[in-house]
Amino acid sequence: MCRMNTSDNMSLEYWEYDYNTSCEEDTSSGLSDASMVLLVFYYMLFGLGLLGNITVLWVLLRHIKLKTMTDVCLLQLVMSDLILATSLPLWAHNFQNLASCKLMTGVYQLGFYSGTLFVTLMSVDRYLAIVHAVAAMRARTLRYGITASVIIWVVAVIMATPQVIFASLEMEEDDKFMCHPHYPDDSQQLWKMLRNFSENTVGLFVCLPIMIFCYVKILVVLSKSRNSKKDKAVKLIFTIVCVFVVCWVPYNVIVFLQTLQLFTILDNCVASKTINSAMSFAEIIALSHCCLNPVIYAFVGEKFRKTLSKVLTKYFCWSSQGRVYLSYRDTTDRDTSNTPVKSDY
Repeated sequence: MCRMNTSDNMSLEYWEYDYNTSCEEDTSSGLSDASMVLLVFYYMLFGLGLLGNITVLWVLLRHIKLKTMTDVCLLQLVMSDLILATSLPLWAHNFQNLASCKLMTGVYQLGFYSGTLFVTLMSVDRYLAIVHAVAAMRARTLRYGITASVIIWVVAVIMATPQVIFASLEMEEDDKFMCHPHYPDDSQQLWKMLRNFSENTVGLFVCLPIMIFCYVKILVVLSKSRNSKKDKAVKLIFTIVCVFVVCWVPYNVIVFLQTLQLFTILDNCVASKTINSAMSFAEIIALSHCCLNPVIYAFVGEKFRKTLSKVLTKYFCWSSQGRVYLSYRDTTDRDTSNTPVKSDY
């Protein structure tokens, strides 16, 4: 079985199928220390993700309210990231029961599909707001935002359900149970390919091209604009695309390589060891995306940042000098934000 065994209390390899069972990998004593580092890292991501997303959620519901499609999209993305963040303790510990196994599987799959789809929806919303600002006013209403969000959640639940059904506990060589997908013997390869294909279709072949198209069009429009906020908008757009690519493209590429293993294209021991080891790192990078979204879409965004500043000023009684500075920033921003380039965030 070409799969790295990290430790007795780590379940970081749920998705690593036994594509090649003809080779074994020796374990070393250093893996125990690495497992402890991963444990701390996952809990750190859990804390940051929880703090950041709950802060965004509180500001959205308490002080910004839901008035536009943009607000609805941001709220749903926060909910998706919260779901993914709450799964991190389950990834860090190997709870020896089927309920935890299915819960970890469902939460991860739901967070993956919904998060990717909502990032794409926000990209389309931003594209409509800047490239087709006047024509898209009727399409970017609160009602359409809620409708699109419901559709995305339904799609995410449907796509996550098969993996929850097949999730089960299997005995390992060290007499410990690990959470793995257990497919029917007569259709095992088919289900593996469907699972890989669905993730690649959503994350690599559909959503990523849509995002690239939207942001290229946005950059074309911004390049022709003389608005003073153009540089900030370009930096924000560049950050959004780069972070999404860095976090999720490696994971999707490795899933694609695992699919090639199913067709025996990469069916050898060296390839299996390399792919399985790379998947462990790709999963960590992908899961960290739930901590970065609050920074990208909220704290960097103009609308949220100003609202949070006002809230902190009110609740923590900042100095009068700080309040004067914030008031001056608001006045300056209003004077330079009367074009479609202005961000809703």
